[in-house]
Amino acid sequence: MQDNTENQVMVILCTAPPGMAHTLATQVLDKHLAACVNILAARSVYRWEGAVCDEPEDLLVIKTTCAKVDELKSALVSMHPYDIPEVLCLPVKDGYDRYLSWVAGEVSVRP
Repeated sequence: MQDNTENQVMVILCTAPPGMAHTLATQVLDKHLAACVNILAARSVYRWEGAVCDEPEDLLVIKTTCAKVDELKSALVSMHPYDIPEVLCLPVKDGYDRYLSWVAGEVSVRP
């Protein structure tokens, strides 16, 4: 595992309405805020404004570094159609060194 905290890989989870996830993914990739985004179909059951909702959504699993987390969170919130989008940041404790280095390299590239 990499010792450099700035390059430590983070996984960001974000849900979006069906059809919006690809747009969010390509925009964060174009800005070099993420190295990879997986998009998975999901069904979310949640309480919103006093009612229980049951909706299809897409789940974005976004790989980035600690150094890019704040910029990535801001970008997701500003582009997202929800009033309060889910943006959860999970640190990666360990992983394949070459993959972790690739992620760090992709987000450090400036367009």
